[in-house]
Amino acid sequence: MSDLSALIVGCGDVGGRLAQQLLAIGWQVAGLRRSVGQLPAGVDPIAADLADACIPAAWPTRAPDYLVYCVAASQHDEAGYQAAYVDGLRNVLSWLQARGQQPRRLLFVSSSSVFAQQHGEWVDETAATEPAGYSGRIMLEAERVALASGIPASLVRLTGIYGPGREWLLSQVRQGYRVAEQPPLYGNRIHAEDAAGLLAYLLQADARGVALEDCYIGVDDAPAPLADVVAWLREYMGVTEWSDEQRVRRTGSKRCSNARAQALGWAPQYPSYKEGYAAILQGR
Repeated sequence: MSDLSALIVGCGDVGGRLAQQLLAIGWQVAGLRRSVGQLPAGVDPIAADLADACIPAAWPTRAPDYLVYCVAASQHDEAGYQAAYVDGLRNVLSWLQARGQQPRRLLFVSSSSVFAQQHGEWVDETAATEPAGYSGRIMLEAERVALASGIPASLVRLTGIYGPGREWLLSQVRQGYRVAEQPPLYGNRIHAEDAAGLLAYLLQADARGVALEDCYIGVDDAPAPLADVVAWLREYMGVTEWSDEQRVRRTGSKRCSNARAQALGWAPQYPSYKEGYAAILQGR
């Protein structure tokens, strides 16, 4: 049994998986979300709306050793992103300050949307962040809030998360989804269990005294052209029909590297889309 504790703000899909992984190694875990009835068993519930500046009634009296900010915007527009990622984080930081609590480290779960590269370039944590869209711009603003919080912080920029319940691409392939082969549209992805696993790995590394970098990219080992992914899924699922109506809407193309996380000792359970999608389709 460990005496370490983590507070996961936004304890949804990835956050809930992280909570279960930490509970399995003996950590104490509190989870903050609006609907606490959906928290995994064993997680101390904190019901709260991040848009409300008042300290939640169930806020822990003891400072958590680690804070993981892992929210998902419920409103997918500029105002929704600002409220979830910037304003919500500022509220949580103010609650900590009001209670005189100082976690050992903050993990802020960000997104590869901060990168604007779209010509198949390889991207690592040192690459330029010049997003054109509001989602990337607001995420960068939230990253700056995290790094300036006064708490040692690491950003974790996750790429296209997929897994059980996140099966949009599978649905499209079943409908005869088409994608251009040239130029290749490179996509990046990480299974939800691996996204949580990377967060758990970073927390445990920090707890062991390993010096963490201020940013990590969460991605599997094999960024791949979307046409290759679709072709593999069609063959795996036995899809033979094509639809003239289902066409790719994606424009960006980049290849994200997980070399920094790998150098720390982390490795994904699902190293490519093949292992990850096979597990989903087999009900694992």
